[in-house]
Amino acid sequence: MKLQDISRRGFLRQAAWSGAALTLAAYLPADGQNLPDIINPGTSGIAPGTELMSWISIDASGKITLVCNRSEMGQGTFQALPQMLAEELEVRLEDVQIIFAPANPEKYGPQPQEGSFSVRGWAPRLLRSGACARVMLVEAAAAEWKVPKEECFAENGAVIHRVSNQKLSYGALAPKAALLTPPTDISLKKRADYKIIGKSAPRKDIPLKTNGSAIFGLDKKLPGMKYAVIERSKRFREAVRSFDDSETRKVPGVIQVLKVNRPIFYQFCEGVAVVADSLWAAMQGRKLLKVEWEDLGFEHQNTASLEKQMRENLQKLGQQPKFEVEYARTVKKLEVAYETPYQSHSCMEPLNCIADVRQDNIEIWGPIQEANWIQADLSEHFKIPIARVTVHMTFLGGGFGRKGFNDYPYEAAFISKEIQAPVQVVWTREDDMTAGPFRPGAFYTLKGGLDAKGHLHAFQANMATQWLGQQWSPQPPGVPDIPGYNTGDLDGLLPAYRKGIPHYSFGGTGTHSPIPVMWWRSVYASTSGFACESFIDEMAHLAGKDPVRFRREHLPDPRYRALVDKLAELCGWSSRGRKTGWGVAFTESFTGICGHAVKVMRNAEGKVRIEKVVALMDCGWYVNPDIIRAQVEGAIVMALGAATTHATTFEDGKAVQQNFDTYPMPRMADIPPIEVHIMENDEKPGGVGEPGLPPFAPALANAIFDLTGQRIRRLPFSLDDIS
Repeated sequence: MKLQDISRRGFLRQAAWSGAALTLAAYLPADGQNLPDIINPGTSGIAPGTELMSWISIDASGKITLVCNRSEMGQGTFQALPQMLAEELEVRLEDVQIIFAPANPEKYGPQPQEGSFSVRGWAPRLLRSGACARVMLVEAAAAEWKVPKEECFAENGAVIHRVSNQKLSYGALAPKAALLTPPTDISLKKRADYKIIGKSAPRKDIPLKTNGSAIFGLDKKLPGMKYAVIERSKRFREAVRSFDDSETRKVPGVIQVLKVNRPIFYQFCEGVAVVADSLWAAMQGRKLLKVEWEDLGFEHQNTASLEKQMRENLQKLGQQPKFEVEYARTVKKLEVAYETPYQSHSCMEPLNCIADVRQDNIEIWGPIQEANWIQADLSEHFKIPIARVTVHMTFLGGGFGRKGFNDYPYEAAFISKEIQAPVQVVWTREDDMTAGPFRPGAFYTLKGGLDAKGHLHAFQANMATQWLGQQWSPQPPGVPDIPGYNTGDLDGLLPAYRKGIPHYSFGGTGTHSPIPVMWWRSVYASTSGFACESFIDEMAHLAGKDPVRFRREHLPDPRYRALVDKLAELCGWSSRGRKTGWGVAFTESFTGICGHAVKVMRNAEGKVRIEKVVALMDCGWYVNPDIIRAQVEGAIVMALGAATTHATTFEDGKAVQQNFDTYPMPRMADIPPIEVHIMENDEKPGGVGEPGLPPFAPALANAIFDLTGQRIRRLPFSLDDIS
């Protein structure tokens, strides 16, 4: 499989060069129906501005190409999408070539890689595209043989006539199939008939990533390309007063030193870029650069002041009268607080981006999660028509939301325009961990009241954090944080609890800070899940009930009860021993439901250690169980780090942790045995990459309580400190 950059026009032109004859694309009809229509761009007229997506092509040699409009950052897009196409197209998985599409929403549809959306969002398009192509190829074969199409069937990249056993390959049939109009009435396979979907298969990107041929952002090179690193203030929102580059320019290979900026939500932050012929020269030159920073008067916050502000904001929420009436009627009550820290994304591949800016066009290459947004943002900032801004995606060495932001591509474009040459901007680990944006810390107050039967009659969760949406416009001086209530969802909390708990109230208040924050794997579910599922466990013990039974009593929906029952069965909940601690937690995010059961014990030195994690994922209809297991395992490791080993703290307006010596990642020896199981049901496809993270921290904390009687209400904590 060879990855290459490709445009829609180039794709069609290349298809013609290679003899490709059948090309299909999907689009959502204007009537708002969920099922996409499939068109043949060579024969069908489409309205201007129609968002096409899921391009597939079959050439005269039988080679099948899928143009992928999603990024691949390890989550398995390059495996799951071809599996869906191959299943309905009736070809071998290895016969499907997948290539990245550049940013172009009118041709390839929305292209963000977020919200665990690839399978749940693209399944209908790819399944229908494959089925349409298969039906058209069968019709072409039937016409060639002058037989009823009902006598023909597709198998392994060919069409076969049942009566005569004649066979024609897809490549031979593609030219005639290309003259047909895609059918509108398509019957998709039943799951029982799947041969590829639902089965584990070797990932198509693994050979590339193991033999070194995969192109990540740092691997991409252009002729005449320069390299740049940027000195940024460690304190947020400072400007460059002056800089002395006299020593920097003495470094062999350094070409230019210039002031730059980058967009951080509504404002720009300044820095000084060192441009050189090599990355090493740029980095050495930066070490000799002397920059004086100008304080723009923003508060130099530290972790203690942020926490104080959040606690005070929670007090401002006051009371909800209707809820308080019901809460007062309960016979047993509990009020507690939970706290979670700021976190760095710390992707293993640091941020980087290549830009080549000419007078009338921009080209970008790099590890990008949000190709459409980057394209539109650069078009707006540089006043170049969006059609002349091309964003090429490479493989991503992790993303977690951080590589969906627009700042690092903008930096590359800014420098390229100034030096009039292609340039690759590379962030160091210290840049990444100190400049942010970060996952926001969050504080919670929770109240629960039980009725006489030990049922949770009233439940309230209030949250104080930096709202992501508040950063898009400046906060006027002196305007207080504004609290608000809602009665709907709380990220991570199982929606079914709203049916099983008679009275509930969810409130939140946005805490303003100059510290930039943004999405982090599972977004707010990673903090809300810890607070709420730990508190549900506390209420179960207050009621004197088994934690699993207590949850089941408050989940009337059969789907959720089945998940709870299955996890209890898998971990042997009813037969757990006295000298072990077991905890469970169940959360939902991006339509994926996940339960974790964690077992802890004391080792020979009396230290609490994690012995086992059993995870159960309910993502409904799914494609590849091996990818699901890998995603959940990775999420658990990431959650373990966020719960027990690392956090970002602030002093004097600066991030304290600058590298992995102070922001330690879990080591191999820290990872317990992990079992991942998948629920089998007929539900719609749900997310996987993010939903596997939120249940771990509360399940671990609940297990520690079960073993030691000690409640963990603040993250992170050290297992060595548990008494």
